[in-house]
Amino acid sequence: MGLGAPELIMIGVVVLLLFGGKKLPELMRGLGKGINEFKNAKDGTIEETAKPAPVSEPAGNNS
Repeated sequence: MGLGAPELIMIGVVVLLLFGGKKLPELMRGLGKGINEFKNAKDGTIEETAKPAPVSEPAGNNS
């Protein structure tokens, strides 16, 4: 008992009517990011998007 093609099409039409064509790509992008974060959290993997902090030299070594 899964969702078939007619049900998915009906859901798509309702979403299109509710949010409009201009908001739909933004909505789907957010949904994709959320699913990705959920999968990563479930698997225990963390993707670092920030750059690592630069390594600085100790202050006492200036000549």
